[in-house]
This record gives sequence, structure tokens and C-alpha cells, in this order.
Amino acid sequence: MSSEMIAIASDHAGFGLKNKLKEQLINQGFEVLDLGTNDTKSVDYPDFGYAMASAIKNNKASRGVLVCGSGIGISIAANRHNNIRAALIHDSLGAKMARLHNDANVIVFGGRLIGMDVALDSLHTFLNTNFEGGRHALRVEKLSNP
Repeated sequence: MSSEMIAIASDHAGFGLKNKLKEQLINQGFEVLDLGTNDTKSVDYPDFGYAMASAIKNNKASRGVLVCGSGIGISIAANRHNNIRAALIHDSLGAKMARLHNDANVIVFGGRLIGMDVALDSLHTFLNTNFEGGRHALRVEKLSNP
């Protein structure tokens, strides 16, 4: 069991998938910081990408999960912050590579584009893959300090 805090957030289009991913996190023993949204009423995805960046920057969570309709908009919003490396994921290989080579600290899903089983498997892979370091460390450093 882990005591690691994982933040999770979505817009209205990602609300259903967010809740399933949150359930998996809890079942795996993670602590979960739910940043919203809390229903399917229309909201603005940038607000939730920014909330994720703030939670990680302020050490309220070590990693995060974001979901919007396509995953694109919320990824852009989160990645505007130097402390975030949000990777839009479509399968478990992408999740593995995002951690191994990019030290991604936020996994992002398109709630309207990915199947539930693929998303759950990808989240599991993301959480259980460590950064490889080595030649990738300098590249990751360049992402945070352009």
C-alpha cells in the first residue's frame, strides 16, 4: 500500500472517467486529492489544469491525473507551468515511455476517446514505471528550464 498523494481533476467531459480512475487509485492504496469537477455541468478545462499545476508545485501531490474530452486542452493548460510534465496517453506503452524517458508527473486522458480498460491499464503502468534517468535527465531538465 502506498501513502503517495495523487491529485486528480477533470472537466465535465472527463467526469465519468475521472471517477473510475479515482476509484482505482483508492483501491491501490493511494491517497487522492480530488480537485474537481464534481458533476457534468459545463466548466472550463484550463481551471483544472492550472489547479493540478498548483497542487504539484505546492507539494500537495506528487503526481496527477487529468481528464477532459480529448485530453488536448487540459494538457496544454497544465503544461504551461514549468513544474508540470503532462503526457496525453492513449495506451499503456505511451504511459510507460512517458515515465521512462520524460519523467512525466501527470498522465492525461481524453475521456471521449479512450476505453475504460485501456485507461485503467495505462494508469497502472504510469504509476508503476520509474524514470530511467541517464541521457534523459538533461532533456527533462531542459523542459523545466528552457
